[in-house]
Amino acid sequence: MRKPVIATTACVALLVGLPVAGCGDEEPDATSGSATVGGGESTPATQPAATTSTTTEPAARALVPPPCPPSDNCERASGEILYVERVDPDGDGDAHFVLLSRESITAPGVSVIDVRVDLRPSPLPRPGDQLAASGPVYEGSYGQRQIQADAIRFRRIG
Repeated sequence: MRKPVIATTACVALLVGLPVAGCGDEEPDATSGSATVGGGESTPATQPAATTSTTTEPAARALVPPPCPPSDNCERASGEILYVERVDPDGDGDAHFVLLSRESITAPGVSVIDVRVDLRPSPLPRPGDQLAASGPVYEGSYGQRQIQADAIRFRRIG
């Protein structure tokens, strides 16, 4: 893994983590949730406003990662692509993807996938597309954990 991916991973982890970290200290909103009345009973507060979606497309189903072969060091991860390193600085032709991922292989909410040249799709998926991978987890050149993909799946969005 190279410095741009590490810097991007760190920025993504901060951007994802900061809003979540601030959620616990918020005061209840008077327009949603519940309110305590008198002897500690909880009663519904005013009804929240109805929400409408302007999106005409149904939400995409989660992309299921390929299965792991029998191995003690195989992990699976999937998620939305946040960053693509299309040109590999060391010239071996692999591609690197930073995913917003529940599996959290690299950092909380983030998984980095290293896709070797023979698995590299053409054209490459873009940020916003979905990618799923399985393979051994190795330490990258800067100490980060990343999946060295043995198998990938992807879905183009839009």
